[in-house]
Amino acid sequence: MDIPQERFDDVKSEAEEFYRSIGVVYCPYLKDTVAFNTKGLEHIKFKERGKARVRTDQYIRFKLLKLAPKIISNSHTLQEYFETKKFEKINTNSRWEYRVVEVIYYGFVAIINQARIKIIIKQIVGGNKFFWSLIPFWKNDKKNSGNKKILHAGDLESD
Repeated sequence: MDIPQERFDDVKSEAEEFYRSIGVVYCPYLKDTVAFNTKGLEHIKFKERGKARVRTDQYIRFKLLKLAPKIISNSHTLQEYFETKKFEKINTNSRWEYRVVEVIYYGFVAIINQARIKIIIKQIVGGNKFFWSLIPFWKNDKKNSGNKKILHAGDLESD
């Protein structure tokens, strides 16, 4: 898919403006609010620190971003849960450092307007829950594992 630069810039700008206007959304399943902070927006643009996502991937995520608050605020069923320990940049004693911390990922899936969307909420244990990612589609891997759904790489941190 070849997206003209002007169209990409317009969609990106509109999505960023919308994202910054969200603030927090209440999730009925989690019985807690989910913040839409800069970490989530950066994750839409970058797969990992310093490594930008492919432009078409960013474009699709930007286009669907407006559905994220709706999905979170209507989620009553958790589809995926993952706990791990990993290095995270943490502010301690007024300075930033990387530490190994416990991280929890919550996954919610919805089908809206014929689009299958997975929303990932991230929580560093002891901290607030925040929007982490939007995975716009999946496909079935019939060749290797029967009818298993493939959600990009399947890695909740990088997807």
